[in-house]
Amino acid sequence: QVQLVESGGGLVQAGGSLRLSCAASGRTFSNYAMGWFRQAPGKEREFVAAITRGGGNTDYADSVKGRFTISRDNAKSTVYLKMDRLKPEDTAVYYCAAPKVSWAWGRQNFDYWGQGTQVTVSS
Repeated sequence: QVQLVESGGGLVQAGGSLRLSCAASGRTFSNYAMGWFRQAPGKEREFVAAITRGGGNTDYADSVKGRFTISRDNAKSTVYLKMDRLKPEDTAVYYCAAPKVSWAWGRQNFDYWGQGTQVTVSS
């Protein structure tokens, strides 16, 4: 059974930084792409970033491009999201996500979700 556990959220001032972590278990981590999504109050969940199995390719939402960096450590079965120059509009619950199949890549191909971690950016 795939389990995803996020950590690292919190309260930060605008312009500050946070690093989120997601520890995965239940299967061979390095065989799967990984992603981050977020959901703000009253809004639908949206894609933030994704990274391929080996880490050689990444994808970002336009709203975070140049400010957020996704990375992974396959030896630790962990994916990270470094968030810099945070803005109040980045406030949301952030979710780690993984696809069901090892060949899946793309913003729509995520099936497993963590419980989420709250990120609040004050102005």
